[in-house]
Amino acid sequence: MNRKNYFFIILILGSLATVSPFSIDMYLPGFPRIASDLRTSIDKVQLSLTSYLIGICLGQLLYGPLLDRFGRKKPLYAGLSLYVLASFGCAMTSSVEALILMRFFQAMGGCVGLVASQALVSDLFDKDKRAEVFSLITLVIAVSPMIAPTIGGYVTASIAWEWVFIILAGIVSLIIGAIYFFLPVGRGADSSVSLRPAAVLNGYLTVSRQPQFMIYTLAGGLATAAPFAYIAGSSDVFMNIYHVTEQQYGWIFAFLAFAMIGSTQLNHVLLKKFTSEQIIRFTLCYQTIVGLVLVTGVYNQWFGLYSLIGMMFVFLSGQGLTGPNASALSLAPFRKHTGSASALMGSWRMGAGAAISAIVSFLHNNTALPMVAMMAFCSVGGLIILHAGNVIVRHQASRRQVEDEVSVLL
Repeated sequence: MNRKNYFFIILILGSLATVSPFSIDMYLPGFPRIASDLRTSIDKVQLSLTSYLIGICLGQLLYGPLLDRFGRKKPLYAGLSLYVLASFGCAMTSSVEALILMRFFQAMGGCVGLVASQALVSDLFDKDKRAEVFSLITLVIAVSPMIAPTIGGYVTASIAWEWVFIILAGIVSLIIGAIYFFLPVGRGADSSVSLRPAAVLNGYLTVSRQPQFMIYTLAGGLATAAPFAYIAGSSDVFMNIYHVTEQQYGWIFAFLAFAMIGSTQLNHVLLKKFTSEQIIRFTLCYQTIVGLVLVTGVYNQWFGLYSLIGMMFVFLSGQGLTGPNASALSLAPFRKHTGSASALMGSWRMGAGAAISAIVSFLHNNTALPMVAMMAFCSVGGLIILHAGNVIVRHQASRRQVEDEVSVLL
């Protein structure tokens, strides 16, 4: 693969993976305007974020088998077309309930990009290059929080929040064109993959029996749900508690995105000296400490606007290290069930994100405590799962070795 093709493939895969993050980030500055126009409260508007995450969670489970059965491109065209239609539905909504429903369908369509991009990495790149490619894709994803809220803030302030969804529909239409003309086919259709419910369930059970997959999917998925707590609570914290404007909120969001961009670039360097397992273990310990400091500081009212932003930056810098390495380690054991493995991994991540964002909304108390508490919970929980999972695997391996030695002696 020459350098030019490599660049275009990474850009397209990154764009596919960015559809959902962009859809989440771009409308956040419009929450107060949406609440006002639809005559509802911000916590009700936050439920449109939760419904989007639920749609991603369910949709990925649907697309996994479809990508294995029909190849990569046909499900991509179908899902992204649904996204475009649902985006126009969001723009034309007249109630918060309708917005919540349209966001669900928008997610059901757009999430195909998350599953397909990860499956295509396994299709197109050697195993020893995948963590590096995931880092580059994460870099593209990390740029979206810099651009999306800033654009969304200016569009909401100068035109109307409905135009955010119209712009999203236009962006995805361009991505569909890029897929058609420039993206390699990847793994082709496999008629041996059955779409019967029992067969699909059996495929997911086969994937879930792989210990390495389960450890890094569960631990990495919970850890990477931390930004969803930040996303769900940040507009209320910064705009209603600290009284920043829509445009200022967009710039704060963009600044914090540098944390993920920097750590993604750092991951590219660290992989030359350390394994993905070592990087994840260190990062979760680091984020656990910072998360607990955040909770203590917010509870005791140590932080003003700038110090809170600074601590958030320190915490979020770990996200660019955890996500790519967890993805590479989760998918490494698979060849045949890559689509299903990608779907199950992505579904758990977004399911965890949906639950975390809903809890932040439920615990809303006009302080930053629900947001930072759930961020810390994700890191602590991820670290516990990683440690416990590895202990169990080592114990099982040791027990099997003893049993084999006994059987030889007998």
